[in-house]
Amino acid sequence: MNIHEYQAKRLLKDYGAPVAEGRAIYKASEAESAAKELPGPLYVVKAQIHAGGRGKGKFKEAAAGEGGGVRLAKSPGEAAEFARQMLGATLVTKQTGEEGKRVNRVYIEDGSDIETELYLSALVDRGAGRIAFIAS
Repeated sequence: MNIHEYQAKRLLKDYGAPVAEGRAIYKASEAESAAKELPGPLYVVKAQIHAGGRGKGKFKEAAAGEGGGVRLAKSPGEAAEFARQMLGATLVTKQTGEEGKRVNRVYIEDGSDIETELYLSALVDRGAGRIAFIAS
């Protein structure tokens, strides 16, 4: 099952896990109003593709700007500009290969002061026929 970050966070929230508030958007015209619904003053704009390394990725199109697929915005207007740059552009990461993946949606999330960052993944280990959990 492949789900995007915003879908996983919605599931976690439904089961009571504390997650930052966020909004998934499909059109750049929705971005500023979506960001204004969040507490701010920091907003994280994240490309939603099925690949890791989005923050370190690069877009093929020059119009998408120099940043990767995860950008920090200091205002709803800046969040909207980042969303406009990303939507429809092709993000290349270590996991996508040179062809990259087109960004059809972005997730605008309320920024937070990160003290520690953890990664958890559940995946199917086909060789062992079991679910494997990876944490780092």
